[in-house]
Amino acid sequence: MNYIQQAYLGKHEWWRYFVGVVIAIVGVGIFSIPHSVAIAMKQLNGDSIDMSKMDDMNYIMSLFEPNLNLFFVLLPFVGGIIFLFIVVKFLHKQSIISLSTSRKKIDWKRIRFSFLFWGIISSSLVLLGYYLSPGDYVFNFKLKPFLILALIAILLVPLQTSFEEYLFRGYLMQGLGAIAKNRWFPLIMTSVVFGLMHYANPEVEKLGMIIMVYYIGTGFFLGIMTLMDEGLELALGFHAANNLFTALLVTADWTAFQTHSILRDTSEPSAGIDILVPVLVIFPIVLLVFSKKYGWTNWKEKLFGRIQEPVKLEELEKLGLD
Repeated sequence: MNYIQQAYLGKHEWWRYFVGVVIAIVGVGIFSIPHSVAIAMKQLNGDSIDMSKMDDMNYIMSLFEPNLNLFFVLLPFVGGIIFLFIVVKFLHKQSIISLSTSRKKIDWKRIRFSFLFWGIISSSLVLLGYYLSPGDYVFNFKLKPFLILALIAILLVPLQTSFEEYLFRGYLMQGLGAIAKNRWFPLIMTSVVFGLMHYANPEVEKLGMIIMVYYIGTGFFLGIMTLMDEGLELALGFHAANNLFTALLVTADWTAFQTHSILRDTSEPSAGIDILVPVLVIFPIVLLVFSKKYGWTNWKEKLFGRIQEPVKLEELEKLGLD
């Protein structure tokens, strides 16, 4: 049974996925309340807060110390993944393992390999950038704030990235695939919606709409990885490494993560080749490496093929084919 077919192991009517997404969003909202309470407390304490700027992500991130702000930014994703898992278990009557992979159990070696592989590469790219253009960076390391950052990031960033992977490449990929009876529709839809979800990020305001090429392209990259490998493991490891190492190593005044990282990028960003190279060059190379390691074949079928509902055991017994 392939990855999308795992949806048929539970209840998979279309309305369940609609309700499920709403419930997951409610979970995000509930776990966003501490941030709202903290803002209200600042106002009560006499701090001046311009409520007209509350739709400006950069302004919101300036209200609190970076580590506290990072905690508030990441906390809603904890609510999202908790509520999503509740939806899968009780609304769909589906196991988390079948949402995670087509294998009999979650392959932690795949997660670990993907995490370490991309963690080493992404860290090397940051260090290379620092070596080639040291004037574009400021050494930002302070031991105590960095240790607190590391604790928050190690605990919460994997939950943030896992929520996004389970929602888009897991829950919606399986649900839309089971409904549409094909692979290409969920791949396109989840990638585009994943990209649009980042529209409010401060990077969009700074770099313009071209940055959406990167966000949507990343969605396609992770979606292809999931469909070809018949599971979420590689995507989970990659996404966690990408966000975690970025949070720890480098930050900039115009990025979504404002942290006590080791380096601060002070260069003026350009919307061009820096955006296109990862999508058009680096990501295809990563897919090639994974395909060689895990023996991916039959790309056309796995990315564009039809999805058939598996014949249930009781139906086979009726036909005398058990």
